[in-house]
Amino acid sequence: MAESSESGLRRQLGAGQIAMVAVGGSIGTGLLLGSGAAVQVAGPAVSVSYVAAALIAWTVTMALGELASVHPAAGSFGVYAERYLNPWAGFVARYGYWFSVTIAVGGHLVASATYLRFWFPKVHGMVWIVLFAGVFLLVNLRAVGDFGTFEYWFAMIKLVAVLMFIVIGAALLLGGRVEPQYTAQGGFFPHGPASPLFAVSFALFSFLGIEMVAISSGEARSQAEIPRASLLMFALLTVVYLGATVVLVGVLPRAQAGVSESPFVTVFSVAGVPAAAGVMNFVVLTAALSGANANIYVASRMLFSLARSGYAPRRLGELAENGSPRAALLVSTGGILAAVVLQHLVPGQAYLYIILSSLFGGMLAWAIALAAHIAFRRALSAVELAALPLRSPGGAAASWLGLAGVIAAVVSTWWVPQTRVTLVSGVPQLALLSLAYWLVRRRPPAVAAQDSGR
Repeated sequence: MAESSESGLRRQLGAGQIAMVAVGGSIGTGLLLGSGAAVQVAGPAVSVSYVAAALIAWTVTMALGELASVHPAAGSFGVYAERYLNPWAGFVARYGYWFSVTIAVGGHLVASATYLRFWFPKVHGMVWIVLFAGVFLLVNLRAVGDFGTFEYWFAMIKLVAVLMFIVIGAALLLGGRVEPQYTAQGGFFPHGPASPLFAVSFALFSFLGIEMVAISSGEARSQAEIPRASLLMFALLTVVYLGATVVLVGVLPRAQAGVSESPFVTVFSVAGVPAAAGVMNFVVLTAALSGANANIYVASRMLFSLARSGYAPRRLGELAENGSPRAALLVSTGGILAAVVLQHLVPGQAYLYIILSSLFGGMLAWAIALAAHIAFRRALSAVELAALPLRSPGGAAASWLGLAGVIAAVVSTWWVPQTRVTLVSGVPQLALLSLAYWLVRRRPPAVAAQDSGR
């Protein structure tokens, strides 16, 4: 079995920790900063974009949850693609995703530096990037159980805070403290009825992280934890994203939307609640840091899986005594360098460049995961289907719909100047990954016996 090559990882994560790793990786800068750019594109209709993204994300969650409950593996969709599609699909899914989350680490750190300007406007952003990068390296070099506990509480802070934002924002709207913006400044569809489609890419970036349940499954205490984690994670994210977006577009004047500060902070400033704005800025800061921490974790596991499958140097497939893939972890910090360079070159646009460059790899992984799920369902007998620990309600049909939605969302980025970099960077990326596959495909896989911790 492909997933057996990943032996040596410590199975210390419970369902709650797995779910919160995914929540921590998802509720981050995509919602708390990128939503400002999405509002610029679609106005109040961006709430429709988030509904569409949630439906697509649901198909991915169920497909990956079903596969992970049968084949728990850190390589997740890459392992499933290699098993049910072909080795090329497994290679490009894992490397594309590894590049995506590695770059996304830089995006979260740039966002953190942006948030800290609220209190320290004269401190250069690169100071914060380097400082936080060092802290997260130390956290991820520890045993996975320690990481899971740290990320659980880190993610819990922002989850509770965003839920409070929904309650407070709804009270502001219902109590007449602010004028509802749903039909102001051009109506609900200020840029036309097609505008929600062009903002779906931002919404999908917000949902990137749901696949972390499948990646964490390789370190789950038992397979029974995986279905619970999948359902818990998606339920939390759906409530948070849809609720927060509806409140946000109702309170935030579109002219003040952007990425110079979190729109969630702007909302409280607009409402004349300055103390709350400071508290919310702290929350979005912890959200960005939690996202960076979770992304470093999954990037290291993905590179570890590639090494164990023979697609990366064997050294990257070795484990330390505490079960941490330290070499893979250190190599996966390349996104931090990207953050430093872009923060220096284009400080005003660094965040958007990073997240939209990383979007293609994430969507590529989702598309291949859905295709692998379709092939997986085709290979099952009726008896095997009935015995699945977690079953996708829509089966292969839902995965077909999700696959069509992912492709449509990625293609739509071409018609929006702010998002075109997704395809401009993504198509050459796929070509280079395909070339790399043909160059390394005959490398013999690393063996589990090389673990230094066994």
